[in-house]
Amino acid sequence: MSDGNSCVNEDQSETHPDDLPEQQVLPLDAWHRAHGGRMVEFAGYQMPIQYTGQYGGIVAEHEWTRNHASLFDVSHMGQLVLEGENAAGALEALVPGDVSALKPGRMRYSLLLDENGGILDDLIITNTGERLALVVNGAVKWDDIAHLREHLPDEITLTHQADLALLALQGPEAGAVLEGLVPGTGALIFMTAAAFEWNGTPLWVSRAGYTGEDGFEISIVADMAEALADALVADDRVQPAGLGARDSLRLEAGLPLYGHDLDPETDPVSAGLMFALSKSRRETGGWMGHAAIAPILASGAANRRVGLMVEGRMPAREGALVFAGDREIGRVTSGGFSPTLGYPIAMAYINADHAADGTRLQIEVRSKRLDALVAPMPFVPHRYYRGDPR
Repeated sequence: MSDGNSCVNEDQSETHPDDLPEQQVLPLDAWHRAHGGRMVEFAGYQMPIQYTGQYGGIVAEHEWTRNHASLFDVSHMGQLVLEGENAAGALEALVPGDVSALKPGRMRYSLLLDENGGILDDLIITNTGERLALVVNGAVKWDDIAHLREHLPDEITLTHQADLALLALQGPEAGAVLEGLVPGTGALIFMTAAAFEWNGTPLWVSRAGYTGEDGFEISIVADMAEALADALVADDRVQPAGLGARDSLRLEAGLPLYGHDLDPETDPVSAGLMFALSKSRRETGGWMGHAAIAPILASGAANRRVGLMVEGRMPAREGALVFAGDREIGRVTSGGFSPTLGYPIAMAYINADHAADGTRLQIEVRSKRLDALVAPMPFVPHRYYRGDPR
């Protein structure tokens, strides 16, 4: 899950805090600039796309994340809380996941859907033990809040925790780094979360990640975010990373980007997100969009999101058309050069008849046809921490 702006390209226009309303400037704005962050407008906020210096640049930050640990600022995302009697049951009317069965400290990826089965957003739901916590995409968080307030019962309280920052520590050394700073966090496994304390400051720490690597998301009061960021990058294993590396990493991980690979015109079946539709609830329904999605579940989707390996060095970007011979069969929704693999990769929605792994296709880029191969995703294997195999 991520925001509706792709950041692989570096042609974003740089901005200054004075150019945007005060509320659009995030807690670490000055920190990013002091560390050489190249700031761009992103989903209505100012965010670093990359950093300058010894480890700066999208490819360098990407590779550092793959080998060490990188600190990403994701404070633009919406942190919401649902409270009230049977809040889980109320939320289940709007999402297709089994929220009521979610145990304390457990997290679940889910989807907000409209009546037509279109995806309004993808989100993470956590049972904190006392309430439900939701993390939604920054680009559509106000729409999400409006949607939730419109459709949730009056007795369910929805709170937007605007006073919190959210930092993400990602990479194979993230666990060791954070355990040294916040003892006990190393006991978390993939898709779990718990409360901790650092220097007397409460933290809510989850272990999920959007890079395909092991990683943590740390929710902290905004006025302590800079101190925590300083403490993390003081470790030689940690470097700051921007939106460019975050996007290239998630593409290699085969993870969809809201606003590009997911939108209200896309249904979960076509998107390959069947895992987000809890098996028991596919049949019983009771959630918004079920009536529209049920026939697709029964007969299959006409189009499918697939991975594409592109021959040569030229990347295929969003909007590029995909062909089987002379027949146009779809379009690219995300694409770029893979630093890890050394060749271009892409995600596209194509006709289901051509979606089998190994199918040879072509992509039209700058009036040229590039050969491509339908490939399984993730392109680079996930390395989430699921516990000690012993």
